Amino acid sequence: MFKKIAAVFMICLLGAACILENALADRRSYVWTYEYMTMPKGMAEVEYYLTTQVPDTAKSNVNTWKHQVELEYGITDHWDASMYQMWKQENTASSSTFGYDGFKIRTRYRFGERGRWFIDPEFYFEYIRDDDLSKPHVGEAKLILGRDIDNWNISYNQIIERNLERTGKAEHEYAAGISYEFLPAFKIGIESKGSYTGHEYAIGPTASLATNRFWVSFGAAFGLNDKTDDVQTRMIVGVPF
Repeated sequence: MFKKIAAVFMICLLGAACILENALADRRSYVWTYEYMTMPKGMAEVEYYLTTQVPDTAKSNVNTWKHQVELEYGITDHWDASMYQMWKQENTASSSTFGYDGFKIRTRYRFGERGRWFIDPEFYFEYIRDDDLSKPHVGEAKLILGRDIDNWNISYNQIIERNLERTGKAEHEYAAGISYEFLPAFKIGIESKGSYTGHEYAIGPTASLATNRFWVSFGAAFGLNDKTDDVQTRMIVGVPF
């Protein structure tokens, strides 16, 4: 499985290296953490997410592959919206299933340009609908905080996820990253994600490469305790138009 992930990532990197130019302004430096950013007004982008989860590396044939396709549009220079379509493949020792997993709708709003505040704040709201209509509607809110210091970026997301039924309980999660821009088109960093409520914590490297045609970001997160998946990976490819 890990060879497949590495092969896909290398193909994307080699393709990007052939046409390496200036980095796109809206590309992602991280794969789980959102930066202080929105799509420019009138600009659209298609993004593809490939996420893998391996709960126990001793049983690597038990894993989950998630696919997402996102269409994103800039309503104003500070406000955007997008819709996701999701699919999931679950593999066990005895079976493998693949199917539609639902959809998401989200919007983001940021307050001014980068550097206006000591810490730049942005709000993110998301509605999640599972393909199993018997499951509750889910809402997610994020407070995105970012700070640029020369070629460094520091970002933190405080996340609250809650099913929207009266009996729903809130899950408090986080994602955070720090990255360094070696070139306008190439960044590397380290990223952490997890759940304060579920006591799940993971950390790992991330890299991002951009051209004037597309960008690709890849990250891996390794569990820090028994409650967290041993390995999670994610690749995101964005194509603006």
